[in-house]
Amino acid sequence: MTTRWGILATGRIARDFATNLRSVPGAAVGAVGSRSLESAEAFARAHGDVDTRPHASYDELVSDPDVDVVYVASPHAVHLEHARLAFAAGKPVLCEKPLTLNRPDGEALFAEAGDLFCMEAMWMACHPLIREVQRRLLAGDFGTPRQLHADLGFVVPQTASARMVERDLGAGALLDMGIYPLTFARMMLGPFVRVAASGDLSSAGFDLDVAVAGTHEHGAVSALTTSMTSSSPRTATIATDAGRLDLPRDFHHPPYAVWTPLDGEPERIETPAPVLGTGLGNEAAHVQDCLRDGLTESPLVPRAQTLELLDVMDEIRGQIGVHYDADGTGDPTGG
Repeated sequence: MTTRWGILATGRIARDFATNLRSVPGAAVGAVGSRSLESAEAFARAHGDVDTRPHASYDELVSDPDVDVVYVASPHAVHLEHARLAFAAGKPVLCEKPLTLNRPDGEALFAEAGDLFCMEAMWMACHPLIREVQRRLLAGDFGTPRQLHADLGFVVPQTASARMVERDLGAGALLDMGIYPLTFARMMLGPFVRVAASGDLSSAGFDLDVAVAGTHEHGAVSALTTSMTSSSPRTATIATDAGRLDLPRDFHHPPYAVWTPLDGEPERIETPAPVLGTGLGNEAAHVQDCLRDGLTESPLVPRAQTLELLDVMDEIRGQIGVHYDADGTGDPTGG
């Protein structure tokens, strides 16, 4: 059975996702929606097939009877609005990360979903090598983890797309890139107990560089950094009482990992299953499996974890002074 994806918006991540769908068994771009018919038609020609339908509005897309699941690829600030459209049409949703700008909006989005499947598009959590490292770490194969370092950053030019440089759309290093180190630390060390953050802000009030020190529920600590202004290492390391795990550059979709025990030779860890496309395909395949099994949420990206991390990011933003209109008139955590 083919799963017909409806792609909401036509930006870079939507293009990457559609390209990855070509590597996913049983997946097809059923339809695409944009604010203009010209954009939707161009996307359908480049990334769909002869049966892909272009729609000149998001309402038309979610109402398409042949769309099985909607992928929300619009800017952060309008995820809630666009996911609501899909839910009102009875469609399950894969929504780009971050799910929303803050936890209250995340809670509202999941409440709107009800019994419909809804998952934040944290593709890293679906990557087969990341999952293998997590499985073996939690099983005790590498000893007890005590500290974790993770970083993700890029130089983002002022000419970048609006979502990257306009505060009202949710611009900032934390929500766009820092969410990966935070999620990685949560996956490997467990829930955060507390965080202490510092950051440098742009003149428009969004974060350019952020450093976070985290403490996790079993006492392990994490040091996490993200940047919009530098070509940062983009690596991750997990130190345990028995050795060290290293994930190379672009740790969130790594080609391999290396385990170096205290008293032994390094072990190269390869992916135990194929990486579909760049890894976004594994995320799509996982969603299709969840829909086939009648699930309302993903076991790899559960709703509670998504909300927990939104709460952590709200706390970080409060500490460094980043406030979005969606937070209301209170503090940056929505209070």
